[in-house]
Amino acid sequence: MKYIYTYLLFCVCLKLSAQNLTQTLRGNVTEEGNVRVLRGVNVKVQGTNFGSVTDTNGVFVIANLPLGRYAIEVSGVGYQTLVLSEVLVEAGKQKIVEIGLKPKTVQLSEAIVRASPPPAFGSVQTITQEQTLRYAATFFDAARLVTSFPGVVAANDQANGLVIRGNSPNGMQWRMEGVEIVNPNHLSNAGTFSDRPTQTGGGTTIFSAQLLDRADFLMGAFPAEYGNALSGVMDVHLRKGNNQKHEFTAQAGLIGLDFAAEGPLSRKNGSSYLVNYRYSFTGLLAAMGVKFGGEAIRFQDLSFNLVFPTKKGRFTVFGMGGSSSNIFEAERDASKWKFDKDGQDIEYKSGMAAVGTTSKISLSDKTTLTSVASFSFKINNRADYLINSSTYSKQLLSDDKAYNDIVAIVSKVSHKISQKSVLNAGAYITGFYDNMSSIKDNNAADKIIARASGFIFQPFASFQTLVSDKITIQAGVHYLNYTYNKTSSLEPRVALAFQAAASSKFTLAYGLHSQVQLPQTYLYIPTDIDCVFGCFNSNLGLTKSHQFVVGYEKTLKNNTKLKIETYYSSLFNVPINGNYSTLNMTEGNSLNAGTLLQNAGTGQNYGIEATYEKYLTKNYYLILGGSLYKSTFVAADGIERPTRFDGGHTFSFTGGKELIRKNDKRLGLNTKVLWLGGYRDTPYRGLIKDFSRINTIQLADYFRTDLRIYWKRNKPGYTRTWSLDVQNLTNTENEAYSYYDFRANQVIMKTQLGLIPVLNYKVEF
Repeated sequence: MKYIYTYLLFCVCLKLSAQNLTQTLRGNVTEEGNVRVLRGVNVKVQGTNFGSVTDTNGVFVIANLPLGRYAIEVSGVGYQTLVLSEVLVEAGKQKIVEIGLKPKTVQLSEAIVRASPPPAFGSVQTITQEQTLRYAATFFDAARLVTSFPGVVAANDQANGLVIRGNSPNGMQWRMEGVEIVNPNHLSNAGTFSDRPTQTGGGTTIFSAQLLDRADFLMGAFPAEYGNALSGVMDVHLRKGNNQKHEFTAQAGLIGLDFAAEGPLSRKNGSSYLVNYRYSFTGLLAAMGVKFGGEAIRFQDLSFNLVFPTKKGRFTVFGMGGSSSNIFEAERDASKWKFDKDGQDIEYKSGMAAVGTTSKISLSDKTTLTSVASFSFKINNRADYLINSSTYSKQLLSDDKAYNDIVAIVSKVSHKISQKSVLNAGAYITGFYDNMSSIKDNNAADKIIARASGFIFQPFASFQTLVSDKITIQAGVHYLNYTYNKTSSLEPRVALAFQAAASSKFTLAYGLHSQVQLPQTYLYIPTDIDCVFGCFNSNLGLTKSHQFVVGYEKTLKNNTKLKIETYYSSLFNVPINGNYSTLNMTEGNSLNAGTLLQNAGTGQNYGIEATYEKYLTKNYYLILGGSLYKSTFVAADGIERPTRFDGGHTFSFTGGKELIRKNDKRLGLNTKVLWLGGYRDTPYRGLIKDFSRINTIQLADYFRTDLRIYWKRNKPGYTRTWSLDVQNLTNTENEAYSYYDFRANQVIMKTQLGLIPVLNYKVEF
């Protein structure tokens, strides 16, 4: 008898192992730009017999869908058919998607999208969570991912600061749920020349990719809704937690430990929570005395998103916070000191937090009101000490502190005037408070303390209409007023799209844009008195630019598209002094004692970009991108020179293939190749740089190959993923910048990061 039981048990196990694993795909469908739900919409999984129809709440459910990657077709009467590609269904978690359909005003071919981008023509990319988890060496960071697109270059391998179309990284703006926030990155001094913090970059984002729904990445010219930025906007949107089932994610790797949980707060009303905590692996090693390059690196963060459906829309509460540190301690054997840094102790600490609420309400079938309020702050503290080689006592060289906070409120209305016309209008109110202090050589008399605060008022309005079956026009205006120095800018924005055929489109866009200066740019250091409470140059106004973009986009067969854009940006009111221009600035203070910047400089950025992209179908995807560009500035002497970021050309290849694609297992290989023109540098004359020849040296071309290999295994109720990311597979020593080292008594060329392997394990259940 026992043999019969054994045989039956074997048969049951064999049957279970042969069963195809399944999961639930569900979501809701609304009208794009609105919260009005759409009932009776057909949702079909292409290539299968699976499908569903949305109910009276706009919700659809497709149960028992075999695991795999699908294209989801969504169609409804009076709306354009939408196809979402690259939808990955796995055992560990239910797949939940939010879909917005556009009203059908002209007969077009099927649109292939991954999310709903903001209402703009041309230079917009939408980044999804799945991409950040798939692309090579992004380290789950959306900002690092966009270097796959033409015209976008990382300021340094160690950080995610972005040089966009030859502009300084300072021209970019970070947003969370549509409002401006402080720099949301750990270790914001990573990869900088002076080891001081930047305003837009860092080692990694403070929020985990586990929370990402999408990130809208825009390059100028921007629509009327966007202001106080010159080069780009990264607008991050958090996803909703599962409102029907509790789910969890845990992962461990060289980046750190990462834990996420989500689920319903109330299944009855559909409210949900999503929370994530991370602690750096390097922090764990630092606690055990292990250092990287002599540095103890730590970071940790906590993020959350709470969603509460209402009768007419949705209300959310979101937040994030984190701290990071980078501690370098000098070797206590002076005979081993070779460079200036070797004889110093350097302590860098940083903290950031943001909290906010969003509300989206349907006032009627044609009108939606969206409101967002947030508060965010950033603290940076850097101190360095000179070590006495005889006594090993410490002497303070400098102690720099900076505190920045932003209070942001926006309320905007979207009103559909007709099937062909939409009006968007609203206003941003953003409060800034900046506090900086610096002590040099432990000398209280050589102390700088400066504070400034003010509000930026930014009302806007835009009107979009289909004037014919082939021509769409979007026209608007953005107004910016900064109360601190009473400067303002009235900025027209206009864009035109010509649908030459069902699969091809021409676009033209223009905008006047402006940006408030960075806090350290306003800083003015008098020579005759201590700078206490008020040493900001309040006469320094906005930097502005006229931006033009002409584009062509062609949808090809087999889920591919070709996109070409040419652009021109004319910058003016640029702060300058002598040969100095803020267009070359990355971090640190821009002034020496007694100097005063003036809005008298200009600059130009122009170029052409091309992208060929194939979405992930038939087991592979690829993005080929390249650009030729020029970036110049004119300072007080009237001579046009290349900016620090004038590399001249970019080329990138990003691609991947799923080598094994079965129901319960998936093996993938992804790679990225970058070939970029080198940044500019200034030659030395003796011990100091010769600024009469600023940026006349071009560093060697930059080349880097990244690799990602992942192995996914699905089991009933959970998914396991092993992945290996290798940055700079060929270990190329790319040049970063030069400096004169007094201990070595020579000019030193600093190189960027070499080969870095990152092994990671993740389980979802």
